[in-house]
Amino acid sequence: MESIRSKTDVEALLPQKHPFVMADALYSYTETEIIAGLTVTANNILTENGIFTEAGLLEHMAQCIALHAGYRYKLKNEPVPMGFIAAMSNTEIDSLPKPGDIIITTATLLREFNGMSQVKVTSTINGNVIAEAEMKTVIAQGI
Repeated sequence: MESIRSKTDVEALLPQKHPFVMADALYSYTETEIIAGLTVTANNILTENGIFTEAGLLEHMAQCIALHAGYRYKLKNEPVPMGFIAAMSNTEIDSLPKPGDIIITTATLLREFNGMSQVKVTSTINGNVIAEAEMKTVIAQGI
């Protein structure tokens, strides 16, 4: 796949809409992994006092998982599904981004069953790990 760097094209793959979109690039996709990114801006709704908040970083990580699902559904010519975080574990945040930083996040599917996924997510800036987590997500059926 070719990377997707258009904010509009990335947003089309997510159930979230502006101003709550926390991913603006899709660098690579496989059935079990996605690499996506976000350039942090000062006017991002989750940037406070010149820092992208923990909530923003965790939301970005979750939206990378949603982007994986959205791209998968696009390949099947199906509508982008709504999903939810069911649980988070093993979460470590070592540093918070600031405006101008480009977060690169890898989400690796560990298990998937009946619309529920367990995913390992790692976010970096300039190759340095800033956050890691495991998230369980669920695709909402019929919403």
